[in-house]
Amino acid sequence: MIRKGHLFQSFPTMSRTLNNIVSSLQRSGTFINSLIAALTIGGQQLFSSFTFSCPCQVGKNFYYGSAFLVIPALILLVAGYALRSQMWTMTSEYCCSCAPSHRRISPLERKLACLRFFSITGRALVAPLTWLAVTLLTGTYYECAASEFASVDHYPVFDNVSASKRKEILAGFPCPKSAPSDMILARDEVALLHRFQSQMLGWILITLATIAILVSCCLARCCSPLTSLQHCYWTNHLHNERELFEQAAEQHSRLIIMQRIKKLFGFIPGKEDVKHIRIPSCQDWRDISAPSLFCMGEDLQGRYSFLGDRVDEDNEESKPEGIELKP
Repeated sequence: MIRKGHLFQSFPTMSRTLNNIVSSLQRSGTFINSLIAALTIGGQQLFSSFTFSCPCQVGKNFYYGSAFLVIPALILLVAGYALRSQMWTMTSEYCCSCAPSHRRISPLERKLACLRFFSITGRALVAPLTWLAVTLLTGTYYECAASEFASVDHYPVFDNVSASKRKEILAGFPCPKSAPSDMILARDEVALLHRFQSQMLGWILITLATIAILVSCCLARCCSPLTSLQHCYWTNHLHNERELFEQAAEQHSRLIIMQRIKKLFGFIPGKEDVKHIRIPSCQDWRDISAPSLFCMGEDLQGRYSFLGDRVDEDNEESKPEGIELKP
């Protein structure tokens, strides 16, 4: 029988293990890509069930089916770029020409930035490629878009039908109730042909995407200035750098804001033994009404927030210990 002490002692170990597993899964590109693909497949099925309905009219089927096939993929591609924080970091650091250049970017940094961009592009392409592959394998959108262009010359039932009437009949094939009774066989065969073409295009797209991913990964590793161990270290370095920077920035900003709030109101929020308060003057309110920008141009000291105060920071040579937080 397991004693309670050993059982409770095992809980922290299990918690740390679960946290490590969750952290490794979050940092794993395969897990994230699989999750994005699964969500895209589920969204496509719901989207098709509740929103898609082929108009079955001449001149509208192609545009309607093509729009449902292509436009969501483009939206997912743009969203894939926009939701990547690394994309905005690269844009502000390497691509923004309006910002003043504080330092020279080395060729190694540019190569690493290109590798990061290709990695972001690969992640951003997961959702649109999944959408295109699933919709083509399903065949509903393609059948609607290609219905007007089906070749039915080998069916005797269309011999005495005019060209305009033939287009109208073909446009109605995706809607089961709109086809004449003597053309049901032709409609079913055309639907099977379109389903076959759509699924073949889907498998070709999956094959080309798989080959492109393999080739791009090989080229990225071959052209990379880093070895495999250096690349692993660099990836972990970027992750840890962002995580620690966010923690330090949060603590740093809280300390500075607490100082400025104390200067403005005379006490710190959350302190129970408040013995003195300060009434802000009209000039104080005017000072905090206009937000200040971060370090721009020649302003090396820089304003941080809308509280309208500066941090007293001397040169590193004269005060190596950094910022002194005054109570």
